[in-house]
Amino acid sequence: MSSVAAVHSLPILALRNAVLFPGAVMPVVIGRGKSIKLLESLGDRRSAVVGVVAQKDKGVDNPKPGDLHWAGCTGQLLKVLRNGAETYHVVIRGMERFKVLRFDQEEPYLQAEVEVFAERADADPQITALVHNVRDTAVELVGMVPELPINAADLQENFEHPSRLVYLLLTHLGVPVEDKIDVLQAPTLHEMLTKTLQLVIQQVEILRISQRINSEVKGDLNKSQREYVLRKQLKAIQKELGELEGNDGDELAELEERLLKANLPEDAQKIATKELKRLRNIQAGSPEYTVARTYLEWFADMPWGVLTEDNWDLENAQKVLDSKHYGLDKVKKRIIEYLAVSKLKNNMRGPVLCLVGPPGVGKTSLGHSIAEALGRKFQRLSLGGVRDEAEIRGHRRTYIGALPGKIIMSLKKAESKNPVMILDEVDKLTHDWRGDPTAALLEVLDPEQNHTFTDHYLDTPFDLSKVLFIATANTTDTIPAPLLDRMEVIELAGYTHEEKFHIARQHLIPKQLREHGLKAEQCGIADDIVNRVISHYTREAGVRNLERRVADVCRQVAVQVAKGKVTDKTVTLEDLDEMLGNFIFEPEVATRTEQPGVATGMAWTRTGGDLLFIEASKMPGKGKMRLTGQLGDVMKESAQIALSLVEANAERFGIERKNFEDFDIHVHFPAGAVPKDGPSAGVTMFTALVSLLSGVRVRGDVAMTGEATLRGLVLPVGGIKDKVLAAMRGGIKKIILPEKNKKDLRDIPAEAREGVEFVFAHRMDDVLEHALEVPPSAWEKGQSVAATAAA
Repeated sequence: MSSVAAVHSLPILALRNAVLFPGAVMPVVIGRGKSIKLLESLGDRRSAVVGVVAQKDKGVDNPKPGDLHWAGCTGQLLKVLRNGAETYHVVIRGMERFKVLRFDQEEPYLQAEVEVFAERADADPQITALVHNVRDTAVELVGMVPELPINAADLQENFEHPSRLVYLLLTHLGVPVEDKIDVLQAPTLHEMLTKTLQLVIQQVEILRISQRINSEVKGDLNKSQREYVLRKQLKAIQKELGELEGNDGDELAELEERLLKANLPEDAQKIATKELKRLRNIQAGSPEYTVARTYLEWFADMPWGVLTEDNWDLENAQKVLDSKHYGLDKVKKRIIEYLAVSKLKNNMRGPVLCLVGPPGVGKTSLGHSIAEALGRKFQRLSLGGVRDEAEIRGHRRTYIGALPGKIIMSLKKAESKNPVMILDEVDKLTHDWRGDPTAALLEVLDPEQNHTFTDHYLDTPFDLSKVLFIATANTTDTIPAPLLDRMEVIELAGYTHEEKFHIARQHLIPKQLREHGLKAEQCGIADDIVNRVISHYTREAGVRNLERRVADVCRQVAVQVAKGKVTDKTVTLEDLDEMLGNFIFEPEVATRTEQPGVATGMAWTRTGGDLLFIEASKMPGKGKMRLTGQLGDVMKESAQIALSLVEANAERFGIERKNFEDFDIHVHFPAGAVPKDGPSAGVTMFTALVSLLSGVRVRGDVAMTGEATLRGLVLPVGGIKDKVLAAMRGGIKKIILPEKNKKDLRDIPAEAREGVEFVFAHRMDDVLEHALEVPPSAWEKGQSVAATAAA
């Protein structure tokens, strides 16, 4: 048991955050005023004894008696070194613990009367048992923490008093100061050993928990896993202590807030919540963290509930469309109809329009104007050459670098759920082993399905029913039937000469003047210049080449203005010849039909209409027919039908029989490098053969189209508007069409029909009556056609 042995008066040295135990040697740095005065008052500093007491609050610089604990330890100064004017380095050895009775003085340093406890080891089984437990537990602790400055051998020594074991352990264990003071103040040895045992057991338990945490996360580590494991350990420790933080950082909190503001549908909200919860448990440096974070960023950025307000002003929409585009009445009418119905019915789904026409007629630019008229955002998707289904539906998240498809990307860029979206060149989609993008478009363009369109990347439905889809194509031949069935096709034919003139005046010339830094007064382009450029330097369905020629003129005027040669320039016809060179296109119909056997037909191509000159010639032979010009099977059959029809009616046309027996007939279609096919050249081939074999020339200002039958009937064909416009561009004055195509004439502007005679043929005789220079009705009976023509 411990009992009071003696009372002493000692100077008191206060320590911050440290406790001195008997037998321990402690270095101390002394720099406070009272402590320095204490050292300076000592005579023989090297053997002086002071009382060492710990402060209750380490932040107090000038401790009073009430700021100190009531128990301490006497200490002998082993070494005192001065370090500068205001600092001492002191080494103290603990001797005996004491209890402070009272303080005798506070200035110039603290001094107190203390009672020193005399240690006595009585034979007590409980004390012995406690000593064994403390020693065994301490040995276990030393084995778990090899870096401790004591070892198992030190603990096995026979201490002169059990309290020495306590002092040794507490000197080296990293336990809080309060726990050390609690042991130092213990009134009995039994209580001192009990408290020490509790502290050692606590340290052992903490180490065991740490080892268990290590075992949970141990494995083969590499550099990329090191930080992850350390964070895992930290979380496990926090979880064990009940201190796991609920906030994983400002970034995730911000992302969560964005997701809440995104107005996600219920299904999408569940997915986002689940993914965000998983993201919080992923280490930030992990590749999986980036994948999950990017996925949630897409969720937060999508316009789930963002709709731009439509402009229902029909007059304004009409005004915008008319100001941006000349002509195109069908499309304008359809857009106005859509606006009118949507104004009356708020929840109308957007139509899917497909603008089909040759290049350069304004299909894509029309989308900009429609978006402006509606007051919506505009997005354009170029589908030419797309061959992967994932370009439309997106990639699944299992792939590295996965992204949503073009549809979802465009909606994100538009920041709106109801933009005008142009699907450009939809006829040029293709497919390979990666899938068929046209099949993916079936859901996108179906108003009954696209309200639940599911992108592979987002993997949750997104409503596309509010999007106004406008597809563009040059032809419908390459568009699969199921996809074409989902779109409302609007045909855009080529422009007439008059329409091109107005487009150049209202749009192309002002645009090119702006782009070349010219003012209207600096570059004057008269009407006759515009007409000359249209007729002699361009021949197309659209206006792209016309714009290029106008740009050529503006550039050369800009050069002269920039050099200071002129301040303004009015372009003349002579200037035009110098700027653009010789005529590119000359009227050639009359020259090509100067001799019998040549007829002018009209063809339809993907770039608009075109004139087709069919040449027929005969030479001695055995009655065979040769066909050249890279013709398709249908056109070859049409040639056979035309020849059979001529041969069957040879006597009526005054054609001698020997022409079919002693001569070979060669029919050629110029531009042999271009593939040709279709039945609409049957009428033209029949006319060319009759002209060849009868010797009567075909009129140079006549063009024709239609399918011929063996009975001599003329069947209707397609592409009438494009064909007629091509004939007009070529200087044709009379056009022969099938009788059943009369209804298609309404698609041709009235001003374009002026100056052109239209003939509607029911039988082949009607065609010959208007196509040949000497019509069959003028042939004299029994006289050869050639003689009649000569007469």
